[in-house]
Amino acid sequence: MEKVYDFTVKDRGGNDVSLSDYTGKVLLIVNTATGCGFTPHYEPLEEMYREFKNKGFEILDFPCNQFANQAPGDADEIHQFCTLKFGTEFPQFQKTDVNGENANPLFAFLATQKPFEGFGKGLKNAALNKFASANNKKYGDKAYIKWNFTKFLVDREGNVIARFEPTLDMKDVKKAVEAAL
Repeated sequence: MEKVYDFTVKDRGGNDVSLSDYTGKVLLIVNTATGCGFTPHYEPLEEMYREFKNKGFEILDFPCNQFANQAPGDADEIHQFCTLKFGTEFPQFQKTDVNGENANPLFAFLATQKPFEGFGKGLKNAALNKFASANNKKYGDKAYIKWNFTKFLVDREGNVIARFEPTLDMKDVKKAVEAAL
């Protein structure tokens, strides 16, 4: 069975990074955007990173522009925005597609391990579901990720153990990370 550690991704500079470099760590893999209503998630993500990085925790940030063009700019511009506005220190990788024919294989794998189960209840979530459905129609059965700031939790053995949609309270994400550590 495939594990997260079997994948190679590109860092911000375009260099290959084997995720086996993270063997034995708890990972939170996130597709992000700098111009999204969920962009403030960078703040609690960075807080979690600073609190848990010495306990074997890493956040892997993959900017993605497939959702209403909310991640414009090149890798350096995105990185500068995140570090200046939110003080992010966790690893940021090359901007990538998470859906469609050119989807990063890592995200196709993550989404098949933990498929989308909905954004939750409430008017805001229903509105996002409608908007996301319209946006993702063009990807058909390859619409793996429904919106920015979808998070996947990976245990120390490289198994995907949870998926968190951007509408989930970040306190719940933190509790799951603590439990995995």
